[in-house]
Amino acid sequence: MEVNRNRLAANIELTENAVAVLKKRYLKKNEKGEAIEEPIDMFLRVAGNIAEGEYRFKEGEEAKALYEESKERFLQIMLTRKFMPNSPTLMNAGRELQQLSACFVLPVEDSIDGIYDTLKHQAIIHKSGGGTGFGFSRLRPKNDIVQSTMGVSSGPVSFMAIYDASTDKIKQGGTRRGANMGILRVDHPDVEEFIECKRENDQINNFNISVAITDEFMEAVRTDRDFELKNPRDGEVIKTVRAKDLFRKIIEGAWLNGEPGVVFIDKINGDNPTPQFPIEATNPCSEAHLPSYDSCNLGSINLDKFYREETGDLDWDDLRETTHTAIRFLDNVIEQNNYPLPEIDKMSRGNRRIGLGVMGFADVLIKLGITYDSDQGLAFAERVMKFVDDEAWEESRNLAEERGVMPNFEGSRHEMRGDRVRNATVTTIAPTGTISMIAGCSGGIEPLFAVAFMRRQADMEMPDVNPEFVKIAKERGFYSEDLMKKVAEHGSVRDIEE
Repeated sequence: MEVNRNRLAANIELTENAVAVLKKRYLKKNEKGEAIEEPIDMFLRVAGNIAEGEYRFKEGEEAKALYEESKERFLQIMLTRKFMPNSPTLMNAGRELQQLSACFVLPVEDSIDGIYDTLKHQAIIHKSGGGTGFGFSRLRPKNDIVQSTMGVSSGPVSFMAIYDASTDKIKQGGTRRGANMGILRVDHPDVEEFIECKRENDQINNFNISVAITDEFMEAVRTDRDFELKNPRDGEVIKTVRAKDLFRKIIEGAWLNGEPGVVFIDKINGDNPTPQFPIEATNPCSEAHLPSYDSCNLGSINLDKFYREETGDLDWDDLRETTHTAIRFLDNVIEQNNYPLPEIDKMSRGNRRIGLGVMGFADVLIKLGITYDSDQGLAFAERVMKFVDDEAWEESRNLAEERGVMPNFEGSRHEMRGDRVRNATVTTIAPTGTISMIAGCSGGIEPLFAVAFMRRQADMEMPDVNPEFVKIAKERGFYSEDLMKKVAEHGSVRDIEE
């Protein structure tokens, strides 16, 4: 066993940055904070733990055979860096915490008990390593009457500040500061205060914020009509504004510092695969739209690993096989997960939402000779993601046949279409901040903003140089460590005297 471990360890190709991040955040540590496992131990730990999900569906020798097969398949797609699960899975699988989900959405009820119950739940989730999204639209507006005390409400933004302060004090899973998403409907009377709450970048800095845009509002903008802001407590119209003026405030904030973003909440719910559970909010980066108490369990395929120089194309058969293995991996994550709250456990196992995305997109475009912002680039993006999405759904159907449809199948859009699937969703494009570093590829579907730059990640600053640039530099004889550091500081080779 030790010989096999050493052989596997010798074949792992990890960059210096990847090893540094793994030691900082992912590997097991002793009481002194020193890493007590190597990267190969982490991958073995994760593959073995997630493969144990097979025992929940089969028994005896059949279960054991499936476990061994899945463990090997899961291990290989990680060791070859073709696939990486989200950070909590790498950190926690096979360890005491065993909290494997990236993010959660929590409800915020219009009562002191509800607000502070959710604050407690936020703290529990951040402690376990997850991020949180909230819809604050149910809260009554500032200065609204509170019948129980005959006082007045302080409004959603004031409670967001409390949630933000709590986040400041708790690191996610003891490794990183928590992340939040705060969402308020565009028809809430406090929406203007919400839009401007991060204008000076001096408060609520542990939140991304987005305005939930309705179809009614966009129609009012299009026709230049007035728009009513209503008290969510009773529907009373508190204020009427010109829709275009309100929209301009949103745009100006987004231009100034990226806050607020927008989510088209009616469109989201129109496409919600489980309409029996309405969606009010998203996860912190907004790639996963979730009903209250649901979770996102994510992983990403490294497209760069499927490029074949001899054909000048992707190995589509390998991509198909990896997609099917990754979907099985993520469905097992649902089973193996130790959810931080019983409500989350019930909703997550009921909907079985998983999100398989891609990373290394910019890298593979470079190798294919395709410009990122070209029509050809868009066509390739559509082709590759349709392929992954189709194959992901095919595997979900296979799993439904093998393990049963998702428990919340009844009432879902899948039931309406007669499509027997295991998961409410199967694909999600995530940012892949640190897992793309581990995989040694460009992040998510983003372009390369520079061939080299100084990356601040995991409380560290490190030079990040595109491997294709390094390859060209070595081939043409101008590579040096000193040059790479200079390029990282400048972002390009332009104006560097060498």
